[in-house]
Amino acid sequence: MRRHLPGQDLLRMLRKLLLRGIWGLVEVWRLLGLLENPNTRKFLVCLSFPTLFWLFQTFVKGLDREMVRKETTLTFYGGVNEIGGNKILLKDGDTAVFLDFGMSFALRKQYYSPPLLSPKSEKSLQELGILPKLEGVYRFDDKPLAVDAIFISHGHMDHSAYLSFVKREIPVYCGETTKIILQAFGEIRKADLEFNVEGIDFHAFRTGDAVKVDGLEIEPVHVDHSLPGAYGFIIHTSRGAVVYTGDFRDHGAKDEMTREFVERARAAEPVAVVCEATNMTNVSVSSEREVEAKLNHVVSQTEGLVLAEFAYTDVDRLNSFYRTALKNNRYLAVSLRQAYLMEALSGDRKLRIPKLGDEGVLIFRKSKERLYAWEKWILERYQDKVVDAEQVSKRQQNIILTMSLYDLEQLVEIQPKPGSCYVFSSSEPFNEEMEIDFERLVNWLRHYGLPQYHVHVSGHITPLRLKACLKEIGAKKIFPVHTENAELFAKFMRDLKSQVEITEKGREYSL
Repeated sequence: MRRHLPGQDLLRMLRKLLLRGIWGLVEVWRLLGLLENPNTRKFLVCLSFPTLFWLFQTFVKGLDREMVRKETTLTFYGGVNEIGGNKILLKDGDTAVFLDFGMSFALRKQYYSPPLLSPKSEKSLQELGILPKLEGVYRFDDKPLAVDAIFISHGHMDHSAYLSFVKREIPVYCGETTKIILQAFGEIRKADLEFNVEGIDFHAFRTGDAVKVDGLEIEPVHVDHSLPGAYGFIIHTSRGAVVYTGDFRDHGAKDEMTREFVERARAAEPVAVVCEATNMTNVSVSSEREVEAKLNHVVSQTEGLVLAEFAYTDVDRLNSFYRTALKNNRYLAVSLRQAYLMEALSGDRKLRIPKLGDEGVLIFRKSKERLYAWEKWILERYQDKVVDAEQVSKRQQNIILTMSLYDLEQLVEIQPKPGSCYVFSSSEPFNEEMEIDFERLVNWLRHYGLPQYHVHVSGHITPLRLKACLKEIGAKKIFPVHTENAELFAKFMRDLKSQVEITEKGREYSL
């Protein structure tokens, strides 16, 4: 059912008041007997014209104020012609909320190459257009608050990192799992300009909750993505429902979540949907179930050490590797960073992931002199689970060791035996910087004679499935974001009944 619009109620109310006012005025004249005197009648008739005109003006002005106050708009400050960096401002009358507030990696890498060249101030980020110029949003300006709330769809940095800059008076709404992830990131990462969640006023929700911000009602619904706790939003405005998909897919371990989101979005009869359109080219068709089967195929035939790289926030991939390790009588040795996040997420009663105390889990400690407080805490808490490079070297046939590009120097001490392999379980490089990193990885693998397998599935929905979802939702307008192929998307979707709007950064769109 489409929700009733407040402007319609006001119109009916003003009509009633106008008619009652006229009738009441005539009734007063009649009771006083004034209508019997011809001169009085002439006077009152003359007086009635300005009275009626005033009532009519009041009616029109009141209606105009309501229509202006309840205008609903979308403005895109990120996620336009880029993958990630979503910052979408939704206004409904006097109420303003942001949907995500992420870092624009694509724009940032045009000017910076951390850690050697990193931004030193908010001013430089705004000067270069990496951080949009907004008033009443950032901690470093003294303007009054211009935003009522920020809603974060999930914990990836391209959707959440620039919360670092927002005023701490602005409430931030996110899923309970996202809150855990962001706060764990705050501990793991050394606090810097571009990521600092200290002091943020987090408000956690789950599917089934309804969050009210002034006249808006925001309905979070879980979706499947490549990290836990991802949500889409159905925002009920004075113009009807606006749907925001965040990042989603329907080929992961929790595809039923995305199905529920699409069904609820369809039931809301939305006037607009803001959807991700990441996967429009070079699309592979697979599923997390197929990934696990392929991992088992590789590991079962490997006689030496299995090295594995995957995002430490991807708990579906963690589960796939863990189950594969158990099937093949191996241990899964995770990094300290991943161990800390696993420990933080262990308190989420609805999340099923291996615990650090479980049989089959080890914690790999790199050779380094300085340890952060969180690293010391993990090492002390799970002393009997810790292994170093020397121990891994002696037990190569019994271990799957998670190892990123930045850990490869540990191979000097491990010395992988013949028959070992490297499983790359992340996205293929899609820009020059990633290609350079990947080339370095290949050089290390060549040096140690390690074949590399690519076993992965995307965290983003495929084009045909996206089209099917959008057709089912049936919004009047579609705004594609989180894509470098908006025009391709528009042409691919042109036979839908929905109107596709190709977004421009900073432009305000009325609904």
